[in-house]
Amino acid sequence: MISLAELSRQLEKMAHRSQTWLPCFGILLVVLSLPSSLARVNSENRIKTAVFLSPKFVLGPGSVVDKYYMSIDFPTGHIALKSFNAEVVDEAGNPIPLHETYLHHWFVARVHLRKGVEVPTYSEKFGFQKSDLIMVRNSGPCENSLGQYFGLGSETRRTATHVPDPYGIEVGNPAEIPPGYEEKWMMNVHAIDTRSVEDRLGCTECRCDLYNVTMDEHGNSLRPDYVGGLHCCYDQTQCRLRDGFESTKRSLFMRYTVKYVDWDTSVVPVKIYIFDVTDTWKKVDDTTGLPTKHHCLVEYDVESFSSSGLTKDAYTDTKTVSLSLPTGGTVVYGVAHQHTGGTGSTLYGEDGRVICSSIPTYGEGMEAGNEAGYIVGMSTCYPNPGSVEISDGETLVLVSNYSREQRHTGVMGLFYILVADASPKSDSLLVSPVAMYV
Repeated sequence: MISLAELSRQLEKMAHRSQTWLPCFGILLVVLSLPSSLARVNSENRIKTAVFLSPKFVLGPGSVVDKYYMSIDFPTGHIALKSFNAEVVDEAGNPIPLHETYLHHWFVARVHLRKGVEVPTYSEKFGFQKSDLIMVRNSGPCENSLGQYFGLGSETRRTATHVPDPYGIEVGNPAEIPPGYEEKWMMNVHAIDTRSVEDRLGCTECRCDLYNVTMDEHGNSLRPDYVGGLHCCYDQTQCRLRDGFESTKRSLFMRYTVKYVDWDTSVVPVKIYIFDVTDTWKKVDDTTGLPTKHHCLVEYDVESFSSSGLTKDAYTDTKTVSLSLPTGGTVVYGVAHQHTGGTGSTLYGEDGRVICSSIPTYGEGMEAGNEAGYIVGMSTCYPNPGSVEISDGETLVLVSNYSREQRHTGVMGLFYILVADASPKSDSLLVSPVAMYV
């Protein structure tokens, strides 16, 4: 195992030796940045690739990190994002399997920061909205949460995030940045070290008894029926360990890869929508007759068919919510996010047609990306251009299914879609592959 510093030195030597072959592959440059971040930028067929490391986080058996890293390394300028992928690695760059460090979730959010204002490297919670920091949310309906641009969990290594041509997610447009501000990006990493824990599934599902937690991260008492979820596995909490364990801490990073192109008129912009099956929105309030606000609870519990008094005929827990999309368009991408126990999620149109169905892949081995018992990938939808349309104001139905074979706490039922306002242009010059995992 080599240190990050040694890895940087080796890459620097490679850069000097590679001056003769760099042009052949269209690689523009290799950049070595701060000790906590390693960046590589490649360019071919207009598609540029940048690889970065997050700030270091340290985990020991049973410990939890849930930090918000402010102003992370990110491509700059007026660009179109084509994909964002991330995974947990150690100091030598080795991928860490989920049965050692469970990646509960990660997400990246776009912010506008007032120039000259210093922000901490990380914050335990990204909940403030001060005049110095403005969060630029996606176009989804959730008003209290889920404002990120990208985000996944255990499925991150085998879930495609590629935005197909000629589409792209527009960021860095100077016309959208308020005077006196600059565009920045922040990342939330929520990871749980499950080495030597007493109950690995219980720890990853944040069971409160295993964390010996009775109050949330703000010091508020948990309600009596709250048995597991995000409020019990916040930053610096500790899941119960087996007797006789030996504590060993290690330094880890999020290694994230951003693909993008410089913005021009050949790119068709898309909007990001994130739906939550726990959204409490109603089209018409029973008392006022007016639409209610979108309030997304983010997580929920699934009872086993045995403990809930159900028969095996009710083997599947099905949760459904209706949502309205004010402005429609062409769907170009879709994917669901579920936790262990999930069996798939589908987004339907008002007439019952399937807009996108996303099914989990469970691992079968021990290696990173194929960990047995974990969701290691979600299938994605890439409709033919113009083949899947959503009308303005159309009511959509989101369905999330989980197995009732055993109880699950703190599960999620999210759905991401990308929607373009206009039909794709036929003269696009972008060249890039479309990845799809089934």
